[in-house]
Amino acid sequence: SGPHKGRLDSYRQDYATRLSEHTGRNVLVYFDGWLQYPGVTGVHFGIHDADKTGFMTCAHGMDRSKGLDLILHTPGGDVAATESIIDYLHSLYEGNIRAIVPQIAMSGGTLMALSCSEIVMGRQSSIGPVDPQIMGMPAQGILEEFNLAAEQIRADQSRIHLWQPIMSKYWPTLITSCQHAIDWSDELMGRYLSNCMFKDEDEAERDKKIQRISRLLGKQSESKSHNRHISPDQARDLGIKVTSLEEDNRLQDLVLTLHHALTITCQTTGSVKIIENQNGVSYVAKLQQPK
Repeated sequence: SGPHKGRLDSYRQDYATRLSEHTGRNVLVYFDGWLQYPGVTGVHFGIHDADKTGFMTCAHGMDRSKGLDLILHTPGGDVAATESIIDYLHSLYEGNIRAIVPQIAMSGGTLMALSCSEIVMGRQSSIGPVDPQIMGMPAQGILEEFNLAAEQIRADQSRIHLWQPIMSKYWPTLITSCQHAIDWSDELMGRYLSNCMFKDEDEAERDKKIQRISRLLGKQSESKSHNRHISPDQARDLGIKVTSLEEDNRLQDLVLTLHHALTITCQTTGSVKIIENQNGVSYVAKLQQPK
């Protein structure tokens, strides 16, 4: 962001500033443009290590005593990068972080939201399963398929010919990598829920909630699809602390106007990722970076 900002930049900053003034909290936007550019290849959508630079840039000079409202719109991404960003934000704000999901925060985005003290969602908002993906395939699905093949071949050796074309596509360490990814994701979700959202709850009740959340959001056998959309009511039923965006008309207006401005910015400027705070400090990635 330079001194000569465009109208959209000024509009977004104005609403982010108004949002911060309304809540008395810092605002940090993490907006991914994957929905605006379906089918576009060669662009690194989703959460990855380079995003850490954006979070660091936008964290500089903030009054951390005010806490943070983290506005999330992302399909998820790399587990290691997600863990690193969450740990970084918590080191700054010591758990005083609230997630706001105007539309969608899936996979790693859901993990980010679950690491916060609460999640603000509107009727249109969704979170999703956090079961890890290996090369675009669900790790748990790969393990279940492998175990099914082993059982069927053990019972009937002739079935090896049916399974061979599938198994030939598995590479060394794939099964071990899948198990490690699942264990890692489960461990992160349990740790983040224990340390923030459920930190003040009775240990037995906290453990029951985490197990229930882990079953649906962490196990593909329960969620059925990595793309499953979990509504605010479904999230509440799991025990997740969800606040309705509609409870505060002013908050709803500010959040949704900012979200629409971000959407239009991506559609009209070629931006594929926007990370910015209420002070106008921003980190923007575009389809074509200047040479």
